[in-house]
Formats: sequence, C-alpha cells, structure tokens
Amino acid sequence: MIKSLLLVLTLPLLSTAAVKSDMLVSTAWLAAHLSDSQVVVLHVAANRTGYDAGHIPGSRFVAQSEFLVTRDGISNELPPVPDLQTLFQRLGVSDSSRVILYADASMIPAARAYFTLDYLGHEQTAVLDGGLDQWKRENRALSTEVPVVAAGRLTPKVKAELVAKTDQVKQPAGFSLLDARSQTEFSGANGHIPGSQNVNWIDGQVSRENMTLQSEDALRKLYEAAGITPNKSVVTYCNSGMQASVSYFTLKYLGYDVKLYDGSFSEWNKTPGTTVEKK
Repeated sequence: MIKSLLLVLTLPLLSTAAVKSDMLVSTAWLAAHLSDSQVVVLHVAANRTGYDAGHIPGSRFVAQSEFLVTRDGISNELPPVPDLQTLFQRLGVSDSSRVILYADASMIPAARAYFTLDYLGHEQTAVLDGGLDQWKRENRALSTEVPVVAAGRLTPKVKAELVAKTDQVKQPAGFSLLDARSQTEFSGANGHIPGSQNVNWIDGQVSRENMTLQSEDALRKLYEAAGITPNKSVVTYCNSGMQASVSYFTLKYLGYDVKLYDGSFSEWNKTPGTTVEKK
C-alpha cells in the first residue's frame, strides 16, 4: 500500500486545464442566435464559391487573403494592425460583437481568422463546430442574399505575445514545440525544427470530411500521447502558419497556454544559423 502511494506521488502531475467552451458553438446555438443584434457571423474561405452557392443567413463573406500578407518572402503573415482593424470594422465587428466564424471546405481559414482576432484582443470570438458542412447536414436554412452591413467600431488590444519569434524557437526553454504538419512532411526530406513533436492538425477533427472537433477527452489523449501536456506552454508551427492555426485554436480550447510561430518552417529555413532534424 505504501509503495503504491509512493509511486503515485512520484508520477509527474499534469495541470488540469479547463476547456474554454465559449470558443466553440454548435449549429443549434447559432440557429437560435442568428437574429441577435450583437452576433456577427463571418463565412471565411479562400474564395466566394461556397458563400455564393448558399451561406448561413446573415453571414458576411471574408476571404482569407484579406487578413494575410507576404512579408520578407514569407507568406501568410499578419497584416498591420490598422489594416486588420479596418477590415473587421467593415464587416460590422465592434468591441461588443460576439463573432462566430465558420468555413466551408476546411477549418483552416476559420481557425486562422480566430487567431487573427485573438491577436487583436477580441475575446468574444468562437468557431462554428463542423462549419458549413455540418449546417448543411442538418438541413438548416441557407441564403444567397448578401446582407447590408453597418460598419463596426473595433478597438484593437494587441496581444503581441501570442506570436512566437524565431529567436524564441531557437531556444525552446519552458515550452513544447508542436509541428502541425502531416507525418510525411515532419519526417520527410525537408525535416522539422529540432525538438518539436508532431500532431497533424487534421487529427483533431472527427474525419477529413467532417470538420467537427473530436471530444475533449479524445483531443487531450491525442496531444498528451505526443508529449504535448498542459503543464507546459506550447508553440505551434507548420509551413506558413495556416495549419498551425487549427492546432492553436484546438489547444487554446483545451485550456493550454499556446502561441503561434507565424513564420513557421518557411521562416526557419530562411534564417541563418538554424538547423533541421530528420527522422
């Protein structure tokens, strides 16, 4: 009995991070709140094809290219804060807005938009679980009307600390480094950042075809099996900060302290003095 107790006491203790349930809304919740004046629904995608074919009533379209720029040869970087402020105000986002993001073909654009608003300090933001596909599977109403939108008033409260820099990644003291790419990319010819662990961003979904997130328990087991535990901060990366945005969202949802290496592997490879690991 004493030996068993001593064994338990010597095991590493993981923090019991609480899930942030307000970051994810169901289709049922959204359907019940579409007419709320403070709710702003954004359809985020690479192009308007899905939106024009039929979108959630009242939603406004935003192309992912509108909140991404190429900087110093690195694609998919955050634009200047004034440009982001102008964009989201044009979409009707104000300080009091409850912003709901959804995607139509992949969760990536919605997750990247979430990270962008998180960076701006707008905390009343959530992602629609399952995206437009889940909405359609439930035969909920669609619209082809483009709403007339009054401009919002958004006050940026920038959280620059959410963006990890190359110098931090070079010396990963006190945090775990998560590569959100596929196992093939992680172990392939180009390699990965030394010391990083690998969990493919898409493994957090029910399936490749179903954007609904797995259960909280399944998600925790997925990351903890790779050594990504909630007792340490996490920095996520991929090739250019897009796939890693999904991992950023998922880990924050689980209650992890998480940052995004926005330049990701593209910037790492361009930076003198960096090395890669292959296995």
